[in-house]
Amino acid sequence: MNNLIWLIRASRWARNPPKPRTVKLVLAIIALGLVLVGLEHFGLWPDWATMDRPRGMRLQRP
Repeated sequence: MNNLIWLIRASRWARNPPKPRTVKLVLAIIALGLVLVGLEHFGLWPDWATMDRPRGMRLQRP
């Protein structure tokens, strides 16, 4: 059932494609995200921008 929804969405998108400006905006946001991930991966992310405790960590109760 989910595949049918995606097929209908793709057919609508093929009939009425987004504006070039919208496509450029989405690609710029994706590129910015990849740059941030790359900076963090290679250790170039500044220490002041790093969280002390990530959200996923849970504190142990004594």
